[in-house]
Amino acid sequence: MAEILTKSRARNIFYGGSIFFVIIFIVLTVHSHFYVVNTSTSTMPLTEEVVMGKRVWEHNSCINCHTLHGEGAYFAPEVGNVMTRWGVADDPEDAFDTLKAWMESQPSGIEGRRQMPNFKLTDEEIRALAEFLRWADHTDTQGWPPTDAG
Repeated sequence: MAEILTKSRARNIFYGGSIFFVIIFIVLTVHSHFYVVNTSTSTMPLTEEVVMGKRVWEHNSCINCHTLHGEGAYFAPEVGNVMTRWGVADDPEDAFDTLKAWMESQPSGIEGRRQMPNFKLTDEEIRALAEFLRWADHTDTQGWPPTDAG
């Protein structure tokens, strides 16, 4: 026999369901916060030099050509892991020297090839940018962006 849904039963279902989903939302928010704070950050400290490098990155609009962890334009190479690709992710001085040599060789003058402008950055700016890219390289991206495995 079918029971009739009274006003009080409907109200109880509404309030019970609302409370249930608010609790679920709070639990998921706390879990996400814990996960981001404890597992998704860089293993390198966020120093003033890294912050300055981020400012150099933004001032020169590097993201208009490059991607950083999959975000940005796709005109130029991904730089979120460039220090690992260059083999200098663990040595600040090698990272600086390699980035400086790369930036000073731009534009390459090879016709038909995409050319990166020479921004005429100071050694201090290049060092800071290298530290920012090293910091980004040490960030746990949980496999993002995906790479072609085959």
